[in-house]
Amino acid sequence: MAMDFQRTILWVIFAMSLLFLWDRWQIHQGRPSMLGAAPTPTAEKKADGPSAPPPSAAPADASVPTATTKAEPAAVPGAAPAAPSAVPAASPAAERVRIETDMVRADIDPNGAVLARLEMLQQDVAPDWTQTGLLALFTGKKQDKDQNVVLLDVNPNRVYLAQTGLIGAPQGASFPNHRTPFTFAGGATRLGAGQDALEVKFVAEAGGVKLAKTYVFKRGRYDIEVRHEVQNVGAEPLAPSLYLQLLRDGNKPEGESRLYYTFTGPAVYTEEGKFQKIDFSDIEKGKQSHVTGADNGWISIIQHYFVSAWVPPQGVKREVYTRQIDKNLYAVGSILPLQPIAPGASVSTQATLFVGPQDQNALEAIAPGLDLVVDYGWLTFIAKPLYWLLEFLHKLVGNWGWAIVLLTVLVKAAFYPLSAASYKSMAKMKEVTPRMMKIREQYADDKQKMNVAMMELYKNEKINPLGGCLPIVVQIPVFIALYWVLLSSVEMRNAPWILWVKDLATPDPWFILPLLMMATMWIQYKLNPTPPDPVQAKVMMLMPFIFGVMFFFFPAGLVLYWLVNNILSIAQQWYVTRQIAKAKQVG
Repeated sequence: MAMDFQRTILWVIFAMSLLFLWDRWQIHQGRPSMLGAAPTPTAEKKADGPSAPPPSAAPADASVPTATTKAEPAAVPGAAPAAPSAVPAASPAAERVRIETDMVRADIDPNGAVLARLEMLQQDVAPDWTQTGLLALFTGKKQDKDQNVVLLDVNPNRVYLAQTGLIGAPQGASFPNHRTPFTFAGGATRLGAGQDALEVKFVAEAGGVKLAKTYVFKRGRYDIEVRHEVQNVGAEPLAPSLYLQLLRDGNKPEGESRLYYTFTGPAVYTEEGKFQKIDFSDIEKGKQSHVTGADNGWISIIQHYFVSAWVPPQGVKREVYTRQIDKNLYAVGSILPLQPIAPGASVSTQATLFVGPQDQNALEAIAPGLDLVVDYGWLTFIAKPLYWLLEFLHKLVGNWGWAIVLLTVLVKAAFYPLSAASYKSMAKMKEVTPRMMKIREQYADDKQKMNVAMMELYKNEKINPLGGCLPIVVQIPVFIALYWVLLSSVEMRNAPWILWVKDLATPDPWFILPLLMMATMWIQYKLNPTPPDPVQAKVMMLMPFIFGVMFFFFPAGLVLYWLVNNILSIAQQWYVTRQIAKAKQVG
């Protein structure tokens, strides 16, 4: 029975290895992953966006879009920068207002006072690993340098905007929305020396409402304070609602690797529903599922390493919606009903717009749960402490690569008692291997008697046949959790280690780390007892090569962890085996 169980474990590991390897190859060829949602196919669209009408001018109770009602796309705050005839168009000569701080370079379109482009000055475009190192010698391609990451933008290949506006105007009227021409109030557009904040104000009037929209950019931060001051300049009381909306196409982010799948799409957080991700494909099919009403939380669109999020004021009731606006164009937003405004009166509200990298500490300080956009999946309870420890070690050594090495040493030390027991069991197994081979030969035609004889041998020699597997089983969740930490943490992005390793978040361009890891796995194979079953022996012999090839496509930081782990395992096994030999000599 024991040998059958071992054989089953080995075949499961072998089958899973082949599955992962095949899945990596499928993704590398641009095909859907078998283990995750497929990347959304690219669809063509015009640079000026779709021609959807503005928010409906119907009474407020009919105009507010909700995720629980099947409203037409026209009822949802639309996307098009170009205004239909119902809304006066901005002058073609109106230029975007460019804002520049120490962190971002942003463009605000006066047509709607929309944040139409945001470039992160402290985030360089990651080099394409296929255009560096060994592969570059064969392809002859060179990676462009000195490019900043642009998150929000409108161009022939991308539509990604942050929009706001008012809805709920009486029939036949329209409040200022994201296609209404706004007037720039003037003033500084560049953060000056010694200046901590920069305020940029836009004003528009429509439907008896004057809306002043103010963006407040802050030094050293990616979160933007957005204030809306709504004044009733008409003769009748009004009850508008403010919408905060993120609009994005469903395309895979430019430059993202095809070697692994990461989620791109809307995410909603409330105290009731917690963190909820919504696939673009579910929105397109009308099958999206998330909380649609709350007085807390936030809405966002996430992609690998970066996020944009609207955080409305907490304690204020709002509706949450996700909609398809046009082909391959999706919106997620919050609608906040404002208090009734008497003629001549005004109300104001403030929200936070975050557009930047998924820095967990910064996100956690902005809103509860916002750091969950760094999604570690079901192993979050392991990944969070690992990230905390990794960050602590980085503060000590100042290098993420060496922090990974130190983390590996600590994890290995924590598992040493289990490892020592495993190595002792392996040493005993190696001693009795000749006797096991004789039993197999003796009872080659009777498996039941062979298993009984094997169990008797294990009992007499006090050997646990599964003792060598336990440390591996225990480390698998840690390995997977660390995989997601290294894959999801923006801190690893463009983080160098030594010499040729310039980015721990991408594969080793010279394949040195995977080859070294393959060599250490081969050494481990030679140190361990050879399984008596010839099939098992062949499987174990192939494992170093199978895993080695798989790790060619894994982030260098993860391979570094596994390589150091293997080196420490070899050292521990050598030490334990030597101690056993010494004890026998003394005895």
